[in-house]
Amino acid sequence: MEGLDALELLSEQFRALPGIGRKTAMRLAMSVVSRSDEQAAAFAEAIRVAKERIRPCPVCFQLCQDGHCAICSDENRDDSLLCVVEDTRAADALSHIRDFKGRFHVLQGTLSPIDGRGPDQLRIRELTERLSGGTVKEVVIATGATVEGETTAAYLSRLLRQYPVRVTRLAYGIPVGGDLEYADELTLYRALDGRREMT
Repeated sequence: MEGLDALELLSEQFRALPGIGRKTAMRLAMSVVSRSDEQAAAFAEAIRVAKERIRPCPVCFQLCQDGHCAICSDENRDDSLLCVVEDTRAADALSHIRDFKGRFHVLQGTLSPIDGRGPDQLRIRELTERLSGGTVKEVVIATGATVEGETTAAYLSRLLRQYPVRVTRLAYGIPVGGDLEYADELTLYRALDGRREMT
């Protein structure tokens, strides 16, 4: 980053975030520097505090603050139904569906050999440890309908055959290439309701 002026340096930091292109990154950088000193300091402090306090839940690996996440702390959830998702945003989207009362397991990504993400970079070992207890009866694989999401789902389907669990996949109410966080509740409900057995 040497040789970049301060605005370009800030823009590059925004550009490193997923879904942020060059123009948007520059627009965000200019917005931040246009704020008052107090507003800019509050923005920087919010980032610092979030980075310091937010950690993965030790059970499901959703991002949360102060120990276990709200879902893992909820005793009314169905321990026999486990929904495997890519990230906290997907778990959050699915948790708002009233009819889904199961628990979650966040992989913290998808398999992507081209990006150097194999099974060891995801929370797959922790998933198999959760299944070895015998409480889980069904695993819903709810990865996105992207190439990486489908690759991850196929890998998990093969891996989970050794466990006495029913393995299902979300139905395709979710558009191909779509992220769960952008789907509305009805689409998510239909996808969950129409989940199918994986072979």
